[in-house]
Amino acid sequence: MQNVRYSSIECDDVVCRCGAKEDMLRITVVQNPSGERWVLQGQLVGEFAAELSERWRNSPSQGCRRLRVVDLTDVTSIDRIGEEVLYEMVQQQASFIATGLYTRHLLETLQAKNKADRPTD
Repeated sequence: MQNVRYSSIECDDVVCRCGAKEDMLRITVVQNPSGERWVLQGQLVGEFAAELSERWRNSPSQGCRRLRVVDLTDVTSIDRIGEEVLYEMVQQQASFIATGLYTRHLLETLQAKNKADRPTD
């Protein structure tokens, strides 16, 4: 893990690899005074998704009311485990950046599920 600090901005960069060179997930977390930006690149699958979930749960912003933005622009594939991790993020009111049709549809589905699962007052 590489940790770089620029005045009030801190950046953690983690690369998870398994097998072939193209099998990877890069997780870059940029922290600033207003919140965190999680930039994901690669495959949000299997053990990579599990690693992301672990890092998300152990983030210093966990439990805080800081803005957490997840950028999925460069995610190439998402499996069931990846979907579960994204649902966990949705439940914690993360904001998302997504450009792919499938990824946007998946996020809309997960957000609708979260809304339906929440108890009504």
